[in-house]
Amino acid sequence: MKVELTSNSVVALRCAAEYLEMTEEFGEGNLAAKADNFLCHIVVRSWKDSIRALQSCASFMEQAENLQIVKKCVDSIAIKACTDPSLFGWPMMDRHGSMQSPGGSLLWNGINTGAKPRNSRSDWWYEDIAVLSLPLYKKLITSMAGKGLRPEIIAGALVHYAKKLLPSLNRRQDDHESGSLSAICSVSSNASEEDQVVLLETIENLLPVQKGLTSTRFLFGLLRLAMILNATSQCRSSLEKRIGAQLEQGTVEDLLIPNYSYTVETLYDIDTVQRILDHFLMIDQRPGPSSSSLQSFEEGSLTGSPSRTPMMLVAKLLDGYLAEVAPDTNLKPAKFEALAEALPEYSRVLDDGLYRAIDIYLKAHPWLTEHERERLCRMMDCQKLSLDACSHAAQNERLPLRVVVQVLFFEQLQLRSAIAGCFHVTDMVDNTKTTSSNLFGESAQLTHSCVRGDGWANVIHENQMLKISMEQMRNRVSELEKECTQMRQEIGKLGKGKVSFISFSLGKFGCKSASQTCKSHEPTIDHNNYATGIPLPANSSKFSSNSSFE
Repeated sequence: MKVELTSNSVVALRCAAEYLEMTEEFGEGNLAAKADNFLCHIVVRSWKDSIRALQSCASFMEQAENLQIVKKCVDSIAIKACTDPSLFGWPMMDRHGSMQSPGGSLLWNGINTGAKPRNSRSDWWYEDIAVLSLPLYKKLITSMAGKGLRPEIIAGALVHYAKKLLPSLNRRQDDHESGSLSAICSVSSNASEEDQVVLLETIENLLPVQKGLTSTRFLFGLLRLAMILNATSQCRSSLEKRIGAQLEQGTVEDLLIPNYSYTVETLYDIDTVQRILDHFLMIDQRPGPSSSSLQSFEEGSLTGSPSRTPMMLVAKLLDGYLAEVAPDTNLKPAKFEALAEALPEYSRVLDDGLYRAIDIYLKAHPWLTEHERERLCRMMDCQKLSLDACSHAAQNERLPLRVVVQVLFFEQLQLRSAIAGCFHVTDMVDNTKTTSSNLFGESAQLTHSCVRGDGWANVIHENQMLKISMEQMRNRVSELEKECTQMRQEIGKLGKGKVSFISFSLGKFGCKSASQTCKSHEPTIDHNNYATGIPLPANSSKFSSNSSFE
């Protein structure tokens, strides 16, 4: 009898023929032979037919595997996915819905227009294989990885498959993707929690281990879902390690993981963030930078070693996270302190972000004792605060008195250093202009004598004069360095109230009317705090004492 074979029915007919023993032993051209011939010559040569046949294997999984049908379809799809699609003879649908001929030109109502489309993307097959069940999808991805498909392409396929079957991963997508969210939720709403846990753990196991192939936001989404579905601790730990390896790519919003446990009182899961941070520090074990490199960072040039850039990005990320969780009244000072001190000192160029987080925490916890406040403020370095932060901290009533005094002291040092730097730069510019004019005149004379043809004697003489001028410049630079050292020593003595900085600076640079000029600019001294020897600034600031520093 005549049997009609299609890609949707050939697997079932082949399994039935095997069960009914409809082989060549009982008749030539029997059903088993016809099904095998159709599979090998028709189905596996077509992309769409191979996917349909593999999808139908889900109902006859054991029989299809014994008959090698699953292996044939998987190998066919994997080979085609690893190869340029224009090499095969099937029309291809791009993202805009236009058909393409095997030659790559656009089709309109089946007619070749001759127009060439844009370059085909590597994710053209993601949606096609997303219709497969999880066991078949796992076999296909494993086969693709074995055939040398690039890990970033495999990671993209897994992300697409997970977002289609796990609707909660799409809740944080952009607005342009919100239109398809309802359809995705309706497709996977019937999946039980057990099936979602199996799917989640399988996706995590199949993801490539290389750093940066999967977005940090997607990994955070998997981790949140693993907590909600109560996945295995091994799955959650593996996700935390993956996130820790690329934590510098995350955002504060990613770190704000709600607390799904009823035994913890805090609003956000602080312990999970602490473990992720520990994994980052274990992977990013690098020696601390030298003082010279730190000085270059403080001067505003982030051109240090690239290995320290992730650490600084994580420090900025952590400061923002601390500022977000600080208003939680149930957050204990010890846990806040442990999280803030997790990173090394060199990770923060400025401590403004850390000061802002501490200020918010002190404002939300007014019942803290003086000792607890001092412990929290001890985490920040007053020397790393900017002038704006120092001005705010100097009038912050929430800070301990000892911290305010330290801030005032270092603020005065920064202001005086800035004034000294201005005088020093002015002197250097004047000396440079004088030396440059002399060198220009000597160079002009040398050029004129050479053109005139006085001979090598004049050239040698002028060359010696240039060497003498260069030596004089070196001596002048050495003198300036000595003056700078003496100036620093005098600035150090100013902290004890023995020397006036302004009179010293103007006398150093030869200004004779220093007393009359600088009396109006001298800092006022609070006689109540005179024992500290620290001149206090005038009570003028753009910050109020009750506002938080931002």
